[in-house]
Amino acid sequence: MAVVVAALYAVGFYLLLQRSLMRVLLGVVVLGHGANLLLQLTGGPPARPPILGGSAEGSAPLADPLPQALALTAVVITFAMTTYLLALGYRSWVLVGHDEVQDDLEDRRIARRRTPTASMGEEADEQGDEVGVDPGSAAASGDPVGDRS
Repeated sequence: MAVVVAALYAVGFYLLLQRSLMRVLLGVVVLGHGANLLLQLTGGPPARPPILGGSAEGSAPLADPLPQALALTAVVITFAMTTYLLALGYRSWVLVGHDEVQDDLEDRRIARRRTPTASMGEEADEQGDEVGVDPGSAAASGDPVGDRS
């Protein structure tokens, strides 16, 4: 059973890393099933229901209700994520015509940008001149930093 849970998690995470929103949706559903199966496995073998005040017959073990409650919570969370991703995929299909998530070019531009070596976001070269001034910095706006009267 542990192999089945591991396979469900592996397939779910693989599908989550795809660009298509429908594959991401399927990944969330498969991960939800894997989580439910894992929670039911942690509950142990079937036993008597945990009813307080019942008759104490023999030494039959009582069932632990916590894994069952967590599995029910996981079902609700999976259902909510499924409906959200279905709405997101439908909206993407209506607006763009496909459900593929595109690259964010602004994130890539920020990742390629060098880390500032001077103070307040200005980069300095070997001579001390500013190379790439951050547009939001005080040097770019011409506003003196300490002069606020």
